Amino acid sequence: LTQPQFVQLMETFVGQDSSLPTVERLIKFIKEEYKQTEEEKMEQLEKGHRVSRAAQRKLLLEALFEKWDSNGHGFLDLEEVDAFLSRFMGGMKKEALMKAKTRLCSRYPQLSRVEKVSPKAFQTFLELIASEFSGNEDEAIDNLVKFLTTSVEQSHRESLQSLTRRKWLQEIQQAAESGRASMESVYRAVFKAISQDAEAHGGNKKISAYIALLEETQLPAEPGRVLLRYVACTADDAPYVLNQALHRDMKGVSFAAVDEGKPIHVPRVQLHGNIHFWNSDRPVEEREGSLLVLPLYDARWRVFGILGLDTLRDPCEKNIFLTHEILFYQGVSHAFSKAYHHICTRENVLQMAVSALGWLYPRTPSIHTVTMYLVEPGKDKALCKMITTDNTGQKEIHSSPALLLREENLLRDYLFRCTDSLEVALTPVHGEQHIAVPLHDLSGQALGIFDISIGHHKKLPAQEQKDLQKMLKMVQAACLEILWRSLEETEPTYVLEAERVANVRHPGFLFHRFLLQDLRECV
Repeated sequence: LTQPQFVQLMETFVGQDSSLPTVERLIKFIKEEYKQTEEEKMEQLEKGHRVSRAAQRKLLLEALFEKWDSNGHGFLDLEEVDAFLSRFMGGMKKEALMKAKTRLCSRYPQLSRVEKVSPKAFQTFLELIASEFSGNEDEAIDNLVKFLTTSVEQSHRESLQSLTRRKWLQEIQQAAESGRASMESVYRAVFKAISQDAEAHGGNKKISAYIALLEETQLPAEPGRVLLRYVACTADDAPYVLNQALHRDMKGVSFAAVDEGKPIHVPRVQLHGNIHFWNSDRPVEEREGSLLVLPLYDARWRVFGILGLDTLRDPCEKNIFLTHEILFYQGVSHAFSKAYHHICTRENVLQMAVSALGWLYPRTPSIHTVTMYLVEPGKDKALCKMITTDNTGQKEIHSSPALLLREENLLRDYLFRCTDSLEVALTPVHGEQHIAVPLHDLSGQALGIFDISIGHHKKLPAQEQKDLQKMLKMVQAACLEILWRSLEETEPTYVLEAERVANVRHPGFLFHRFLLQDLRECV
């Protein structure tokens, strides 16, 4: 048990109405009677060492990945990593390397198709190689890290440039992680990063940038066909580009980037002959500049859109994108992809919760209100008020959610204790009984909280309590499934036929799917 969990357990054990002397007697009893055996003490120490070693190894490998991935791509080339590792210990460990690579590709099947290694896959690869060596695994990891670290050299200028660019890329991710984040805030962060880099490292180029996402066409004559919908762009280009749709039969290189899954750079658009110009008012003699189209990938390396950049607005003749700029923009596209899917995953969790609350409402008339909060990232664990329901069944997802801070909401302290302990908390507030129930993520950290008010009742009727427990159990399972689907090493499993149809893969189905599976297990 962690300290918050132990405190929560003791508070639940003594109950809300226990007197101070009763609590003091319990504390005295535990102090006098609890004895830790030597075996328990050694087991606790060993566990602490294991956790510490795992954390140190994770930090070590993350730092190594960052050093190799100096442009912030978010991935490394498997062939390049493989080539460097084959020289480890003078090439004496090639057999171990081949075995580890085979095991890695079986764990990450997409590697045989795209050969791009994510931070997690990179860490797994080195651990698999070390496990093939005889001797101490930690020592083998250390030797591999030392070897790979010395294989990468950067000048002082390159190092500073890399640090600055990585900071801008992190700001894109941070724009997505707040509970109050929106896609608009992510778009702004992307264009800001591009603008800042052009000013600092790109010769102050005037860059137009735009994001287009794949979308199924709604035309009945073209079922299953896709188009590229331009959902965001730099301010000057909005009148011409925003909300436009690019079809396959139109001029352009964007679909080639989508199909090939590779960046396409057109150094001089005026010489290409197959470029689509959204601004038809631009004179032909001014249609000069450089164009770059980068595919956007999801976690399983499937293309879902493009990030485009051009210098048509730049009056300078030397406005071609240089190699270091293209590498950085690949990092921007990766950062956007992560941020985009983070927000999509959060929206899926909320939609699933709305579906669950809709199921719960007619079955639990004793419940007055339910409020769902998401936990803000960071050590303070502020709470974002995302969903509210009342006793009429009305539900609302807040587009501009209120933020609750611990120090400003003493009467809501039970919510913060719930996030600390990841245990259910029962507390009376203004004469109403509240039940706070945590929702955790794949790592066991608090992701959200349900604050359930049952009014003046001390507890719910038996059947209502049973239905509430079932709903909460299914919501947690569905939440983990949504988070699991966002990982690179997994392929989604569909149980209901409706889940297989692309345009109805609604997260609300997940809650009902888990209900159905639970029912099947009970029959």
